[in-house]
Amino acid sequence: MSSKNYVITGGLCLILAACGGVKSKVKKGEVMQTIDQESVTGGYVESIGIGGADPALPNQTQRRSLSRDAAIAKAQFEMLSMVKKIEVEGGTTVQDAISKDSTLETRLQETLSGAEILKTEWTNDDGCVVTMRIPKKRLESMMGIKFK
Repeated sequence: MSSKNYVITGGLCLILAACGGVKSKVKKGEVMQTIDQESVTGGYVESIGIGGADPALPNQTQRRSLSRDAAIAKAQFEMLSMVKKIEVEGGTTVQDAISKDSTLETRLQETLSGAEILKTEWTNDDGCVVTMRIPKKRLESMMGIKFK
């Protein structure tokens, strides 16, 4: 397989206060033009990843599989970026804590790789939108830190 087999086409990250149902990000087979984002509050970190596959792949299963893998990777990257900006007790950010404890980033990446996939949606062109989340309490316990 060549590097053209899948392409990460974009990503968004949301932090939600509630754990209610996941709203669809795809309407009539297309990614919505506007996706509302909430501020960093509540008990969950939730991210969205959007991935695409090479349209020349011979079948839908291959295209969807690769676009989903790309969407998951992008959602995890976006989640990592958002978590690093969250403030921890003591007035610093997770990023600052990582710079003081070299093992913290490894623990963070391991924790985020276990994030729950809430919804997987495909577009008409076999692109994929994945919504995933992780409880802030789980992040705190796995990383040994306390969020503000």
